[in-house]
Amino acid sequence: MTADTAKKHVAVLMGGFSSERPVSLSSGAACADALESAGYQVTRIDVGPDVASVLADVKPDVCFNALHGPYGEDGTIQGLLEYLGIPYTHSGVTASALAMDKRLSKIVAKAVGIPVAESKVMNRHEFTSAHPMQPPYVVKPVNEGSSFGVVIVSEGQSHPPQVITSKEWKYGDTVMVERYVAGRELTCTIMGDVALAVTEIVPQGHSFYDYDSKYVAGGSKHVCPAEISPIVYQKIRRLALKAHQAIGCRGVSRSDFRYDDRFSEEGEVIWLEVNTQPGMTPTSLAPEMALQAGHSFEEFVSWMVEDASCRR
Repeated sequence: MTADTAKKHVAVLMGGFSSERPVSLSSGAACADALESAGYQVTRIDVGPDVASVLADVKPDVCFNALHGPYGEDGTIQGLLEYLGIPYTHSGVTASALAMDKRLSKIVAKAVGIPVAESKVMNRHEFTSAHPMQPPYVVKPVNEGSSFGVVIVSEGQSHPPQVITSKEWKYGDTVMVERYVAGRELTCTIMGDVALAVTEIVPQGHSFYDYDSKYVAGGSKHVCPAEISPIVYQKIRRLALKAHQAIGCRGVSRSDFRYDDRFSEEGEVIWLEVNTQPGMTPTSLAPEMALQAGHSFEEFVSWMVEDASCRR
């Protein structure tokens, strides 16, 4: 513990009211515990509509943003913190809003030469008896995380998925239809301006890296560093950093990729998205990659607090 650390008061923002509330509560609790161990004064805030008045009462020096999903990583809470003048972790207003919108972030990524899959954005009610794209393809909400609402349409499926137009659908009317890229799931975390390790994610008992694969113990196997050729490994690190910088991310982010090596070792590498608020739960990827680079969880979250600022 340093004198500066002991004096700094950190409000850990968690919970909120998106579909990812349970994940955020887990991330926030883990980060708060680590920051207390590092010597910071910590206040845990379950974010609600009164968060501005709560922060005015708490008067923190820094906000650690452990929120996930809409309102927490789309520029909303970031704008509030800018207005209140409280330094905060992770990306700023513009980068957060841009990264959360899968359509816009892909436009930016493609413009700087990052390979992306062919896609189209449409209203979910436009789904009829005809496929909007030749299968196989993936349907995903444009503004959700943690794989909520992701539907994979297989090559032999005769009609579009009915769940997209059902009354049970709760992920908004705008969806992205994207060419399905076969192969392996890879991800890379950026810390500041440094690309950390590349991890391969191998779902266990799941067809893809869905919510349970991400957050249920044993739901996936993480191979870190990924067992791929050095050329592909470094390519993914370069692309992750390029996406982080092009979208304007700050602090920590994580980019996800598909790597199809069925026909050659170099294969096809496709960037999927950048996550400006990576999970910080016991099964999360970013802390594992930081540890592989020599940063303990306590050091990792402490670095984020010290990196916090406004006008990000």
